[in-house]
This record gives sequence, C-alpha cells and structure tokens, in this order.
Amino acid sequence: MIGFVTWRLAQLVPVLLVASALIFFMMYAVPGGPVAALVGENATQEQIAAVTEQFGLNRPVAVQYVDWLLRALTGDLGQSLHSREPVLKLIGERLPATLQLAAVATLIGLLVGVPLALASALSQGSWLDRALSGWSALALGVPTFWVGILLILLFAVELKLLPAASAYVPVWQDPWQMIRNAILPAGTLGLYVSGIFARFLRGSLITEFNADYVRTARSKGLKEGTVVARHVLRNAMLPFVTIVGIMLAGFIGGAVVTEAVFTYPGLGRLVIQAIGSRDYPLVQGCILVILAIYILINLLVDVLYVYIDPRIDYG
Repeated sequence: MIGFVTWRLAQLVPVLLVASALIFFMMYAVPGGPVAALVGENATQEQIAAVTEQFGLNRPVAVQYVDWLLRALTGDLGQSLHSREPVLKLIGERLPATLQLAAVATLIGLLVGVPLALASALSQGSWLDRALSGWSALALGVPTFWVGILLILLFAVELKLLPAASAYVPVWQDPWQMIRNAILPAGTLGLYVSGIFARFLRGSLITEFNADYVRTARSKGLKEGTVVARHVLRNAMLPFVTIVGIMLAGFIGGAVVTEAVFTYPGLGRLVIQAIGSRDYPLVQGCILVILAIYILINLLVDVLYVYIDPRIDYG
C-alpha cells in the first residue's frame, strides 16, 4: 500500500508542475498583465517602471515562475493586491467553510440518492422505478441557483425558519447553528448531486443484479436482503465511490453559484471576488489550493478501493 501511494504521488508531480505553470502564466494572458492590476488604469510611465522594478516583473517570465513555485512550496503564495494580507491566510479563513459545505452536501446527496437507487433497482421496470428515475432527471435538470432561490423564499421569507444569508459556523462550535446556516446551501447542492448518485448507482446495481453470482446466491436460498447487502451493493459501490469522490472534489471549488446565492463565505466566493478585482496572486493561490485538494481526494478514492474490494492488487 505504501509503495502504491508513493507511486501515485510521484505520478502527480508532473501534473502539479504543468498545472502550476498554467496557473502562473494565465495572468500574462489578460490585457495589461499583472502590472496593470498593480498600478491601475491612469498610472504614468514612471509609476509603471517603478512597480515593474519593485516586484521583479522585468525579469524573464520563466525566472518569475520558478521563484513563485519555490515560494509556493514553502507555503508563501504571495500577498493580496487589495487587502495586503497573505494569500494563504485569506484562503485558510475560507477553506474550512467550503470543506464543511462540501461534506454536508455530499452527505445529503448520499442519504437521498442511495435509497432512491436501491428502490429503483429493486423495482426495475415498475411505476416506482419510472417515478424515481423521473426524480433523478428532475434533480439534474433544474438549475441549482433556481432551487436555492426557491428554498430561500420558502424557508427564509415565508416560513422564517432559516436565515436567507448563510454564515459559516463550525460544527464543533455550535452544531445546531451550523445546521441552520448550512442546510439550505448544502441541501441545494445535495439535491442536485442526489440525482447523479441515484442514476449512477442504479445502473451499477442493475448490472450486478444480472450477474451470474447473484443467480447462484439466490439459488442457494440466501435471503434477498443478504444478497443485496453482502454481494450486490458491495460490488456496485466500487465504481460509485469514484463518482462520490469526483463530486466532493468538485464542490471544493465548483459551488460558486450556490455560495453566491446564499452569500456563503466559502472559497468559491473568494475566487469570484478575486477575479472581479483582478487580484491575481489571490486567484493563483485559490486555484492552486483547489487543484491540490482535488488531486488528494482522487488519491484517497484510489486508496479506498482496497477496503471495498480486497481483490485489487496495489503491489
């Protein structure tokens, strides 16, 4: 197992290098480049020259990239152009909120999607199967921002049960307030992803139900619950874990619209604010951190496979 993890980490090094280079060089693709963001639109040539010299932007771009990469490896992602605070500090303030939102949304998606998939696969071809498949299509087809607005109108405006603007409350600090503030944005994302989970797991379950080993288990007189729990579900979970990992990783940086609707103070909103204000060091740092988390989650999914299916050889 240790050898496999080491090998996978070694494979990820070139990916991170290429991605970091793309992240760094993207700021030179925008009009004006980083100098324009530093000095503003009405700067004189003397001011431009002074800022270029001060920040070392007159050096070759490759040299600037190597310097930025070496500093990033030590945890120095630079300083925000607007708040003048360290980028890593700003990310550290927002990242826990996004991680908590992603975890709760994934949990809601699993609590809704897995039972739906099981009920649909066990009643294949019936009216219940068609109804549940229709729910999956509806969950996937309705935009998340529209669902979020409807939930705000219902639970915050009409019923006045939940806050319209969601704050970040750590679960260890106040579990009840965490639930009140996270349930609407997490529920919006969870309902959407439940359609993906239900559709994908249903297909895996139906494939397993039609396998020869299931017919053999049934012919031996095993109860249907035992066949499903000990054989079918475990085999169907192997490809399903990949989808769960991908969606969890996608929530880390992809819940921008939902965070904007609920004014949730997560990493996605920070990225949008940084792009709007042309805060390039902050944009670079956010994207680099999101990429690193995405890669680590995929590595965790690969390692998790061995506990689901011991037949997999990682040697």
